[in-house]
Amino acid sequence: MTDPDVVTTSADAFARLAVELHDAPGVEETIDAVVQFALQALKCSYAGVALYTRNSRPEIAAVTDPVVADVYNLQINTQSGPLVTALRDRTTILIRDTTADPRWPEWAATVAALGVRSVLDVPLATGSRSTVGVLGLYSPAADAFSEDDEAIAHILARHASVAVASARHEETMAQAVDARKLVGQAMGILMERFDIDGDQAFAVLKRYSQDTNTKLRDVAQQLIDTRRLPH
Repeated sequence: MTDPDVVTTSADAFARLAVELHDAPGVEETIDAVVQFALQALKCSYAGVALYTRNSRPEIAAVTDPVVADVYNLQINTQSGPLVTALRDRTTILIRDTTADPRWPEWAATVAALGVRSVLDVPLATGSRSTVGVLGLYSPAADAFSEDDEAIAHILARHASVAVASARHEETMAQAVDARKLVGQAMGILMERFDIDGDQAFAVLKRYSQDTNTKLRDVAQQLIDTRRLPH
């Protein structure tokens, strides 16, 4: 049974983490803060985060040791293992001993050979019920993670889920603002050079974007950089 004192003792640490995540300038910095906190707050030797990408494949976002990248790549390449299952089913996966767990025998044998015995994969999910990614915790000791560790890991995962979703949204908004600025500058160049109005300038950019199968912001950037439209 989870000791309430353990969770209570971590309250101040999580409060500090929340501030740190809020102040992180981007997704990469947010994830780095999460994995470093995991090393401090939990009985793990290594930690990592894998995030869903637009093509629905997990992507390694942060690791505290190269061995975690090896553990992740084995699963990403085969699309099998606790990471893939945690992402797909939005469920926590605990492996108490990779030398004895029967669920993914080939993966477990390889991971055990890397010196990892205990694995705890916790999904990062938002209130919209979409999975953001997975927080992975690893130890060279068998049966390393207690109920208290699981409870703390779930609290950390909730903090991380909200922080990552927020950071991604802010980056997307920033990119959208940047794209609008680029398109506006490119339209200004076309309007001045060819004595056309804004609607006509935008139509020119859009046509070149479609004809060359190039993103509109990239067409605009090329025009700004070279003062020439793509061929």
